[in-house]
Amino acid sequence: MFRAIFAAFAALKNIFVIIIIIFMVWMVFFDTNSWLIHHELNTDIEALENEKDYYKKEIEKDNKAIKEISTEKGLEKFAREAYYMKRENEEIYIIEYEDSLKTK
Repeated sequence: MFRAIFAAFAALKNIFVIIIIIFMVWMVFFDTNSWLIHHELNTDIEALENEKDYYKKEIEKDNKAIKEISTEKGLEKFAREAYYMKRENEEIYIIEYEDSLKTK
């Protein structure tokens, strides 16, 4: 066991080993293109790609809603459901159940 430790310390006396170790530490932690910065940037890229996918799905959903509203029947349905609009000579009764009410 002592021989392995002594061999490790003997290897550290070699100037080339010291330079390689310093170079590796520099590249991993201190360089502008270090592994830590690359890891952080890759994490940011992944988060942005997930956000991009989410917004693409939302755009598709909104386009479907626009197509539905663009017809006369769809527009009337939207006006009745969202704004409680009615035709002339028509009565509307809104029935709300206790579990569907929004409470603060």
